[in-house]
Formats: sequence, C-alpha cells, structure tokens
Amino acid sequence: MSLSPPPDAPAFPAAVAYESAMSNRRLRRVRTLVRRATRKDLFPDPEHLRTFAEDMFRTDPVAERFVDEVYGTLGGETARALLDQALTDGLDSISDPPPALVDLFEEFETVPDWVDPELIAEGEAIWRRWGTGLFSVAGGITLEMYTEAAVAKPLSLAGGYAGDNALRRFLETSRFWIDVSQPGALLTPGSQGRATAMRVRVMHVWVRRTVAEHPEWDRQRWGDPISQSYQLLTLLGGSVVPAMALWLTGVQTTPREIRVLLHYQRYLGHLLGVRTQWYPETIADSFRLLAFVTSTRTYDAGDDGAELIESFPAAFAKRGSTGLQRLRGRYNAAMYAAYSSIYMLPMTRVRYRMPSPVPGILVIALRLPAVIAIETARRISPGFRRLHERWMCRHRENWHDWQTSGRPAEYAHGKGLRR
Repeated sequence: MSLSPPPDAPAFPAAVAYESAMSNRRLRRVRTLVRRATRKDLFPDPEHLRTFAEDMFRTDPVAERFVDEVYGTLGGETARALLDQALTDGLDSISDPPPALVDLFEEFETVPDWVDPELIAEGEAIWRRWGTGLFSVAGGITLEMYTEAAVAKPLSLAGGYAGDNALRRFLETSRFWIDVSQPGALLTPGSQGRATAMRVRVMHVWVRRTVAEHPEWDRQRWGDPISQSYQLLTLLGGSVVPAMALWLTGVQTTPREIRVLLHYQRYLGHLLGVRTQWYPETIADSFRLLAFVTSTRTYDAGDDGAELIESFPAAFAKRGSTGLQRLRGRYNAAMYAAYSSIYMLPMTRVRYRMPSPVPGILVIALRLPAVIAIETARRISPGFRRLHERWMCRHRENWHDWQTSGRPAEYAHGKGLRR
C-alpha cells in the first residue's frame, strides 16, 4: 500500500523520486544516523526543498522577454549585433534602445549588495590555477548527470553535446570557463567574461524555448528545460564538487577556498540569469543538496544519456588526424577516459560502453607525487604561486587553441533542433 505525500510536500517534477527517497528504509536509517552525529539532516531543510522544487518550473523571464521583443521584432542578425554593441561599447552607445534590452542590461549591470569584490577576484584566481584540471573534472562530473533525462534531453535534442559535436561544444564551454576566470572578468564593465556570460544566457533562452515546444519534452515529468534548479546544480559543479574531486589527482583546495568559490559561482550565476530562491552558501548545505539530488535520481535518460556519455571521451581522439596531431589526440582521449572513470560513480560508469581508463590512470598515478609537490610549494611560496598561475593559464590557452585549431567559440542561438 502506497502512502500519499503530506499536503506540504515539495511539488517536484515526476522524475524526481522524492517520495521514494523519503520512504526508503535504508536511507531513513542513514538520515537518522546523520542527525544523531551532526544534529542536522542529510538533506536540506524542508523550506529549501520546497523552493528547489518550485525552481524546477522557473526560468529567466528577463532574458526571455528580451528574446521575444528584440529578436522577434528585429530579427536574429540585427538583434545579435545590437546585443554585441551593448556588450562591447555599453548601452549608452545605442540610440533609443529597445525597452527589453534596457531592462536586461539594468539587471545585468547592477551588482548585488552581497557581492564581495575580493572574493570574486580570489574565485577567478582559483579557477585559473586549476588550469585544464577544471575542464577534466567538469567533463567527468557532467557525465554523471547525463543519466537524468531532465539534463540529457535538452542537450540531445539540440545536438550540441552529442555524437560528433560533443567535443566542439565542450570546447565552447571550456572557452566560457577561461573567459569568466580572467583577472577582473566578472566585475569589469565590457570585459570578455561578462560578454561571454551574457551570450551563454541568451543561448540558454533559445535552447530552453525550442526544447520546451518539442513533443518529446514532458514538463510535468522534468520541469522546465534548463530550469533555475538545474542551473544551481551547475554552480555547485563549479565550486564544491570540482574542489573536492581534484584532490583525487593531487590538486589541493582548502575549505576556505571552497567557500570563496561558492561566492564566486553565485555571482557568475547572477550574470547567467540564475535567480534561485535559495542558494547554499556553506559547504555543508551544498553537500545536503547534492545528497538529495543523488538520492532522488531515476536514471531515465535512456539512449539520449548513453549517446552523450559514450561520445564524450571518444571525441578527443580527433579522427582523421596524422602524425603528432594523431598522437596528441590519442593522449587526450586516454586522459579523458581516465578522468571520466575517476569522476563518475562506478555504478554509473558500468552502465555504458566506455574506453579503458587504464593508460590515463597510469599517467595520473605517475605524476601524482609531482603534482602534490607543486601544490605544496604553491601554498608555501608566493613567488612560486604567481609563476604557477601563469604557467597554468598558458597551458589551458595552448590546450584550447590546439583542440579548436584556433576556431572561436560561437555560442550560437536561434538554430533548430536536430530532430
């Protein structure tokens, strides 16, 4: 006999296994043990769960109004040129700007009172010193969530992260990570980082809209595409999760630095249109939310998820290349096969056809003592810290330039779905 949820239960989409998690005996025992040990629940407070559920049906109305009124009236090319002008030269450079553009930039340019510029700058610096390590861990932990149709379906329909496009879109995302972590990227008006954030925000509107209108999308089951709640999870995927995961490869991030990253990611999310009713500002609250999300997964992505997951590590091989290009491509493919193995849960990885991680893991194991030594020296010596950051920045730029062959990121929007 099934028990009806209480009247004040959070109204999650059907694919979030809330009732199953709440009634699971083993999980209830774990929660009891956690409460006894910490005096706090394993999961977020009920009020935070309620708003997290509501935010699965909330998106970005300010940016959506801009797309409706400006793109709808002026057309794609003119509207994008207008947006680029506002980003490069400022809104004042446009005579009689459309009201929706004014509203978008008033929100975009207003720095919230809670922002601490020193913490933002420090967060940017942490991402810079992570170098390509951020790319590797973000790629791996993202695969973990491709098991959920709410995440996988929009990407599969859009086609950007599937099949032969997997590497191209990942490299666009890597360019985004580089741009928003340059010195002063988030708080300097007219910076490349702020411009990239806005272009990604507008791109999300187009993807969200076209996916929501597709017959395969079920709002009652998954909520809105690229919802506020799932964007919140991506912010944790840029702070708590990679900071903890990178310890597995020797990269050291302290608890204080993780709290800095939470602040940095909160403001980055603000620029991207993330306006969640609750943001976990502590490491403990972040873990509670991640524990809840992990416990309520339904692994319903099916073939969409399998295509996204299996095409990712294979994409780095650069098929058709020869000589040194071919050798470097095979090395990158081996390393990302290893990173996927390290950063995915074993019970998730065994569900899919993944390349052998052994060669890459051997490389990671062999260089681990050197990474630990470098990280320790960085923490002790300010001079070495500055040298290390410059080297990591140069390395990530060189890695990205080689992978893209110098092709700039597009963040294209207004295109149709692949099916």
